[in-house]
Amino acid sequence: MNTRDTDILNVILIVISLMVAFQVPFGLLIFSYVFLGPIHYLTEINWLKEKKYFVRETKWIWILLAFVAFVSIPVFLKLPLFTGTNPNPQIEKWSGFILDYTDEVLVTAILFAIGLIYLKNKVHIILILIGSALLATLFLNYFPDFALLITIFLPTIVHVYFFTLFFMIFGTINSKSTPGIIAIILLMLAPIFIMFSKINPADYFVIKDYTRNSFNNSGFGNLNVLVAKYFTTEGSGQFNYFSAVGIKIQIFVAFAYTYHYLNWFSKTSIIRWDKSLSKTKIIAILSIWAFSVALYLYDFKIGLIALSFLSLAHVLLEFPLNMTSIKGICLKIKSQFIS
Repeated sequence: MNTRDTDILNVILIVISLMVAFQVPFGLLIFSYVFLGPIHYLTEINWLKEKKYFVRETKWIWILLAFVAFVSIPVFLKLPLFTGTNPNPQIEKWSGFILDYTDEVLVTAILFAIGLIYLKNKVHIILILIGSALLATLFLNYFPDFALLITIFLPTIVHVYFFTLFFMIFGTINSKSTPGIIAIILLMLAPIFIMFSKINPADYFVIKDYTRNSFNNSGFGNLNVLVAKYFTTEGSGQFNYFSAVGIKIQIFVAFAYTYHYLNWFSKTSIIRWDKSLSKTKIIAILSIWAFSVALYLYDFKIGLIALSFLSLAHVLLEFPLNMTSIKGICLKIKSQFIS
C-alpha cells in the first residue's frame, strides 16, 4: 500500500471512528482500550526500540522507564494482592508519598525526553536530568494548575489527538499527498463538528453493565470532568456525564482514542513497523495481548492496573518521536517562509 492509499484509508477511518463514537461513545472507548490499546503499546514500543527511540543515546531510556516504574507503583498497590480485606497502613503511606511526587516526576520525564533528542555527552545528559528535576519542581510550585494540565492531559488527550495530528502533518509535509491533507483537515474539524452537533442525552442512557462498570473504574470519568472544567461552561458543580456537554466530551474522547490506535495500524506499510517483528516477537506480543484482553474482560480494573506501566511507558517512550515531528514541522515551515 503506497502513501496515497494509506491516506485514503485514514480518511475512511476518521469518518468511521467518528460515526461509531456518536453511536456508542462509552462502548467504543472501552472496546478500543481493551482490544486495540495493548497491541498498540507492544508493537509501537518494539518499533521505537528498533528506531533507537529517536534519541542520540539509547541507554538513558532506562531513566525514563525508571520514572514510569516509580509513578506506576501506587497503581500496582491497588491490586487485590496488596489491598486485601484490611488496608495496610505501610502500603498507604508509601503510595501517598509517591503520589505526592508523581507530577514532578512526570514533568521531569517530559523535559528529560526532550533533552535526549539533542544530547549525547554523558555530562550534558546528567546536567539536563538535574535541570529538568529542578525546573519541574519550580514549575509545579509556581504554576500548579498548568502543571496539572500537563500531567493529566499529556498522557491522554494530547497524546492520542494532538501528537497523532502532528505526526500526520509531518508525514504529509514530506509526501504532499492530497488525501493526507484531507485527513488532517477532517481530524482538525472533528472536535468542532462534535461541539456544534445536536445531542439528545436520552439516546445514551442505555449502557451495558460491563461498559458502565469499566468506565467507572477506568478513570476516564475524571478526564471528562477536567475537560469540562477547563474547556466548557459546565465545569463547576456536579458534572453530569449524560448531559449534552458530557456526551459530546465522551464522543470526542472515544473518537480520539480509537482513531489514534487505528492510525498506528494504518501506517504499517509506510513506517514499516511490522518489519521489526520476528516470529518470536510476534508470538510473544500476541500472547501478551491475549492475556491482557483476558484480564480486561475478567475485571477491567485489574486489567487497567496490570497494564498501567506498559500504557504510560509507551507514552513517554514516544515523546522524543513527538518532539522530532514538531521540530520537523517547524523547520519545514521556517524553510518555506525564508525561501
